[in-house]
Amino acid sequence: MTELFFKKEVYNIVGAAMEIHRVMGPGFLEPVYQETFAIELNLNSIPFSEQIRLSMEYKGHSLKHKYIPDFLCYDEIIVEIKALKKCGPIEEAQIINSIKAAKKQIGLLINFCEPSLFSKRYIN
Repeated sequence: MTELFFKKEVYNIVGAAMEIHRVMGPGFLEPVYQETFAIELNLNSIPFSEQIRLSMEYKGHSLKHKYIPDFLCYDEIIVEIKALKKCGPIEEAQIINSIKAAKKQIGLLINFCEPSLFSKRYIN
């Protein structure tokens, strides 16, 4: 069996999201979930940066445009927060491209507006 990268860290992040979904439920706009997510990460002593500008490269050339993830947790895990009826291929492509562009190993897509919290791990 393959060892999962950052298993404990991902578990902690998803646990924080589950607590928000339990308390708030679905139906709010994305900025509400982003704000509550930052609060919950702090309450759980999960290290994170919010809306930071990460450099991107194309064929060895540094791009002027920066990638700005919703959250970067533990300096390695990109977290994208959504408040959609359902996540689809566009949202999945976004997180996959995000972890590649940011040169990170793990990405989490979390959607708060489904009846049960949606969270999915992506590996670069």
